[in-house]
Parts: sequence; structure tokens; C-alpha cells
Amino acid sequence: MELLEETLKSIHEADKGAIKRAWERMDSLTKPIGSLGRLEEIAVKISGITGEVKNKINKKNTIIMCADNGVWEEGVSACPQELTATITDNYTKGVTGIGVLSKNVNADICVVDIGVNADFNNPKIINKKIAYGTKNMAKGPAMSREEAIKAIEVGIEITDELIKKGYDLLGTGEAGMCNTATSAAVISALGKIDSDLIVGKGSGLTEEGFLNKKNVIKKAIEINKPDASDPIDVLSKVGGFDIAGLCGCFLSAAKNRVPIVIDGIISCAAALCAYRLNSNVKNYMFPSHMSAEAGAKYVMDEIGLKPCLDMEMRLGEGTGCPLQFSIIEAALAIMNNMVTLTEASIEDSKFLVDIREK
Repeated sequence: MELLEETLKSIHEADKGAIKRAWERMDSLTKPIGSLGRLEEIAVKISGITGEVKNKINKKNTIIMCADNGVWEEGVSACPQELTATITDNYTKGVTGIGVLSKNVNADICVVDIGVNADFNNPKIINKKIAYGTKNMAKGPAMSREEAIKAIEVGIEITDELIKKGYDLLGTGEAGMCNTATSAAVISALGKIDSDLIVGKGSGLTEEGFLNKKNVIKKAIEINKPDASDPIDVLSKVGGFDIAGLCGCFLSAAKNRVPIVIDGIISCAAALCAYRLNSNVKNYMFPSHMSAEAGAKYVMDEIGLKPCLDMEMRLGEGTGCPLQFSIIEAALAIMNNMVTLTEASIEDSKFLVDIREK
């Protein structure tokens, strides 16, 4: 609990002075003001994080939290639970979606076993197992409050360590059967929204299975009565170790003033928990894509963020992060390498008016 409390106290607002200087440079570049849209906003937001107008990304990494969920026994997933362990192991081989996309942008991944219902003999998987999966949230709390805090602190510790190793752009990914169910439950509970409006089909459920999933999530919320004003209570009662761990990743990135990317619905649920714990976390978050899962839009609306991409992606794993890494680096290239009107020796006042008005 001490690490979590210290982290929350260490998260501050963006550097407003750096933001002002960044906008001054951005608006002086050889282009109509605002003509590069969201790329301009991203570059300036990075300045608010680092305190510098010009920034460069040196090392990129997507943190993948892997865990099983006891609610699997309710039939809310079309996949066997053993698939979590298989996927977790395959992440380290570079052959999954996140592995291929990360290689494409020269980014690394960090695979963490925070609660998989299996043991691994793989040195590339970091063992931070809290338990062999959570309990069945349809019958009682998924985990204890102490376990939820421990999972959050695992995320903080892992992210702190990566930042010490020089990683200055991070992403968030996961693996875990039924984690679209736990994510929907967390978002529904925090937002006090009818869970039927949040629940998505996840991985290939039939209509009958989808109805069962809705009923199970509604039952879990009714039985556990999570406190919407307390994100840790919500995580402990209807969440997962992966969501809690990713929540810690967001908190650590904000504490260390490092940008971090939100992936899909599980990452969204974790981001919402982190935001509820300290709203300044928003200044360090960059959503990648709009997940096809229904709850993602609610999370983006509450936090006040807008994904850059809408590609009907719903794989998870963190696959949206490498795509967003490229967009962020493109935004920084504009800030760093485009010349200003003065640097380009464009001094004709009529031309300046014309270019600004386009």
C-alpha cells in the first residue's frame, strides 16, 4: 500500500509553461495553424510531459499483463482457459500480433505473469504471480482488497524498472480468458451504467453465449455491490489481476512523467481505474484506437481522450500500441524537424497572412 500511496502523491499536472512554448513553436512552423490537426496536439502534449519543446523517443516497450479469471467457469468465454498460458508463452516468441507489430516499429515487449493458472519455465516471462487466477466474481469477490493493491503495485514496480532502463514510451497489453467480461464489469460498476450497454461479445460468443455473459456480469455486480467511488473496491470485487496491474502501469508512467499508450477494452478499464485514483494521469495517456467493444467509448468520454485510429480492432494484446508509437514519433518529427517561417526566411507579411488563413 505504501508504494501505491507514494505513487499517487507523486503524480502532478502537465508542465503548462512547456505547453505554451511548444504551441508557440508549433504555430510558427511553415504551415497553416492547426493544419496538422491531432499530430500537433500530440507533440505539444509530449512537451507537457517532459518539459521540453523538442523531444525524441529512445526506447519503446509494451507491457503485457497476463492472468486468468475465475469467472471462466460460468461459460462467458468461447475459449478454453488453457489458452491464456499458451498465448503468454507465445508472446515471448515474437509470433503473435503484438510481437510482429512491435518488431515493425522497433519496439520491445515485457511479458508479465501476474496471475495465469499455470507455471512457466520461460526466463522471458516475468513471474509476479499473485494467485493462479482470480476467484469467480459471479459467486463473490474476484480477489481481496490486499490482492488488488498488490497487483496495482506490481504494475508500478514493473514500469518503474523499465523507465530506469531507459524506456521513454510505453504501451499496455494483456492476455486472459474472460477479461472482456471483467473489463465490462469494472467499467459498468465505475460508471454506474447498465452492464448490458457495456458488455461486448469478446472472442466469438454465440448469441446464446452473449446473453449468458450479460447475465453473469449483471449477477456479479449485484452480488458484490462494488463501490463506484472506490476503484480498488471495484477491481477487487469484479476485476482481474491483469486490469489491476495495468492500472499500476498507468500510475507509474504518470509519476515518472513518461507517455503511455492505451490499447483496447481491458487497457481502457485499467486506464479508467487509474484516472479515478488520480485524474492527473490523463495528461500522460495516449489512446491508440477505438476498440470495437462497447465500453471503450464510455471510458474515452469520461477521461476526455480521443483515439487516433478507428480500425475495428479487438484483438487486445497491446496491438494498438505499436501503431500509436509510430503516430507519436511522427508528431515529434514535425516539432523537431519542420522549420519555422523565420528559419525559412519567409518574411513577406502578405504571404504570412495568406498561409495562416488557409
